[in-house]
Amino acid sequence: MNEGRKDADETTTSYSPPPQPRPTWQDDPRWQGQPAPQTPSHWIEPTYAARPVPSVTPVQSGPRRSRIGPIASLIVISLVSAGLAAGGTYALLAGTGRLDRAAPVAQPVAQTTTATDATTVTDATPAPRGAGVNEGSSITDAASAVSPAVVTITSLTEAPDLSGELPATGVGSGILYDEAGWILTNRHVVCGADELRVELADRRGFKGTTYGVDTLTDLAIVKIEADEPLVGPDGPLPVAEVGDSSGLQPGQLAIAIGSPLGTFTNSVTSGVVSAQGRDIEVNDSCGTGQRMLRNLIQTDAAINPGNSGGALVDSAGRVVGINTALAGGAQGIGFAIPIDIAKPIMRQAVAGEQLARPWLGVFYIPVDPTVVDQRELEVDYGALVAREQGSDEPAIVPDSPAARAGLADGDIITFIDGERIDQTQSLDEILTRYSPGDEVTLSVLRDGSTVELSLTLGTRPADL
Repeated sequence: MNEGRKDADETTTSYSPPPQPRPTWQDDPRWQGQPAPQTPSHWIEPTYAARPVPSVTPVQSGPRRSRIGPIASLIVISLVSAGLAAGGTYALLAGTGRLDRAAPVAQPVAQTTTATDATTVTDATPAPRGAGVNEGSSITDAASAVSPAVVTITSLTEAPDLSGELPATGVGSGILYDEAGWILTNRHVVCGADELRVELADRRGFKGTTYGVDTLTDLAIVKIEADEPLVGPDGPLPVAEVGDSSGLQPGQLAIAIGSPLGTFTNSVTSGVVSAQGRDIEVNDSCGTGQRMLRNLIQTDAAINPGNSGGALVDSAGRVVGINTALAGGAQGIGFAIPIDIAKPIMRQAVAGEQLARPWLGVFYIPVDPTVVDQRELEVDYGALVAREQGSDEPAIVPDSPAARAGLADGDIITFIDGERIDQTQSLDEILTRYSPGDEVTLSVLRDGSTVELSLTLGTRPADL
């Protein structure tokens, strides 16, 4: 439980493309003939105030002239003069016999080859300056590696009455990360659905069930249900390689793969990692009010409704994030959940465990230079335990692990088991490395002195 800064609301006008043909599900008549639905818009429109985009005026060409002017005449005269001079030079060299000499034979360059595992390194003439990785080839290779493991998830909600209306549907994306049919996706893609349909990249369709939802982030786990073994023409189900999001750097190549608008399945867009550690506030379609999403990856790779739950991939073809939201009223501002935050619940699902997150039971404010100045703090890092702005709830949840350990309003949690809490890794991010029931030691700055508190982490409630 925590709080963060809130940004101004911004209204976004969404674009609806012309209807596109969509494959039907042969096994279930309720899935036939329906138009391609979209992911709920409120999850892809966080309230962000955007600056207006400056207009660009194209450079216009002047009218062409049909006759040769004085400048053109000078150019023609220059070319003729150059030709005459070149002819004279050739005649002079031919007369001296220099053109009849044989060209020198190039001597072979000595090469030494060193074998290291499966890689051969050759010491020869260096490559031309400026030669490097073909980024276009990297995008192609990464997309080829991950696209087969990206699925389209269609959710169906039964109509509440017998008025003859078609059931409500929504479409998102997901990532196969285990051959047994385990899929990582967004919580808002599956919440409230009575049925799920999973379509693989090879167009095979299966029924899916929601195994569990994450109480900390907008993540969920879906399991494919099938009577026959989950194999394809080339063997087991394709599985995406899971990468590491902790080392991402601004400017690094980022590739988004998903099903934008629910129609253009397995679409690939590319851009860069714009920033890390972004916090945004979104309207919560799976609950009430608004929800804060923290520690997100910002990217300018195009993300649209239907991309939710799809893969954000690095140049090596490894999944580093789960596409989640885009900034309303702006262009090129999308957000993804770092894959490192998803790894604990991915492992829990495969092990057959209930999805659970560790919990302290405090409201806190991340300490940054602005908070230091406003509150005259002694340190410029940590998590300040403080009541949520505008709320009557106490900073420490009664009977929580934090309350039992003796944490108090105004404490600054600086370390968890020696891991420093700062702007590069928040309190929530460090806690994702632990499981409920783990014992940890908190370093707390209180009235100018540091105290050590031991506590056992609880399970984060589902309604947070």
